[in-house]
Amino acid sequence: MAKNVAAQSTLVNESDSAALSSLDQMPAMAKRCSHEAVLAGAKAAAVATIATAIPTMASVRMLPWARANINPTGQALIISSVAGAAYFVVADKTVLATARKNSFNKQSKV
Repeated sequence: MAKNVAAQSTLVNESDSAALSSLDQMPAMAKRCSHEAVLAGAKAAAVATIATAIPTMASVRMLPWARANINPTGQALIISSVAGAAYFVVADKTVLATARKNSFNKQSKV
């Protein structure tokens, strides 16, 4: 029985080994893609936080309506919701762009 296993293992051709190496690369590619998306999303969230916090804080200090109606919890909600939305939009776009780029790379190799 051991002889049969050894004989079968030597019959693996190059296309099978290429397919196996391609399968091994898939998790690494997915991890790199998600890491790029997280970094891009974090950068976008930081920029959106600054871009939202400045006018929100300024309006609460300068406009009587905003001072009366937007409490600190409301200010935090405005700022954090914009930051969260920016994170998810940019991360999603990055994942889709990377997947599209990788799918075109696979087609050109075939």
